[in-house]
Amino acid sequence: MISDAQLRAQLPHTLRQLDLPSLGSLYRGKVRDNYSRGDQIVMVTSDRVSAFDHVLGTIPFKGEVLSRLTTFWFEKVKDIAPTHILSVPDPSVMVVKRASAFPVEIVIRGYITGSLWRDYQSGKAGAYGIDWPVGLKKDQRFDRPIITPSTKAEYGKHDEPISEAEILKQKLVTPELWREACDVAQRLFARGQEWAASRGLILVDTKYEMGLAGGKLVVIDEIHTPDSSRYWLAREYLQRFMAGQEQQMLDKENIRQWLIKEHGFSGHGKPPALTDDVRVMLAKKYIEVFELLTGETFVSSGGDVQARIEQNLKKAGLL
Repeated sequence: MISDAQLRAQLPHTLRQLDLPSLGSLYRGKVRDNYSRGDQIVMVTSDRVSAFDHVLGTIPFKGEVLSRLTTFWFEKVKDIAPTHILSVPDPSVMVVKRASAFPVEIVIRGYITGSLWRDYQSGKAGAYGIDWPVGLKKDQRFDRPIITPSTKAEYGKHDEPISEAEILKQKLVTPELWREACDVAQRLFARGQEWAASRGLILVDTKYEMGLAGGKLVVIDEIHTPDSSRYWLAREYLQRFMAGQEQQMLDKENIRQWLIKEHGFSGHGKPPALTDDVRVMLAKKYIEVFELLTGETFVSSGGDVQARIEQNLKKAGLL
């Protein structure tokens, strides 16, 4: 694994944003800078990290880890559903076909933890239209994975829980497409959990973004990354669950817990600045889950991420 010294050396070189107007029309999300031209989008995964719908700063190598993991997973699930990926000109960049994205995210959970546990404790989990049993314990495994959709909010606003009935009532997605999307999500999650288990991990929950391209359902954005998913170390799960201890997490929940426990921040007001120690900690978690899932040692050229991306985009004829 990359050393702490290498991670700290990368801190000044992280990619906050990429400003290349000649690539096309820019849409900047929480993490990605998407440049559209015609029916293609150059999707640049920056090193930005967000939590509770706020961009907090940057994490060394984060964009590269997310992008490389997404292409790894897209290859593993291509028999389940088509994805929007066309080419990979740079470790942090995917060229994808334009899709009309659904206005909701499909969140699927194998365990009750994170925001769902917090909502369950406070009596707010009914927003999903699900009759939750009483007496559930934190980090308890469900008998079968449960879909808990959410809205997709603008930057600075919170994604909100939404029920299937409300999605259909508001005609956000047609009933036929929603059934297809949920079926695809269940199969993607099963594949993800199966592979994670073979690598000593638990894929706890994740979110999928889907849309239509050429009239067909496609999986878009990212898939099974530590930004969009929760991963625990499998060997420690049961012992920690029985003892009521926190699980060993290899994902963005580490940042959320730092914000909550160290700063009392859960999305309201101005978020605290990330310390370099926290930035390095999260980078190590992301690289660890990358190596466990792929079986590869994470190697990166490091240095100026923007210069590398620009050079590779020129080689690909995109600039």
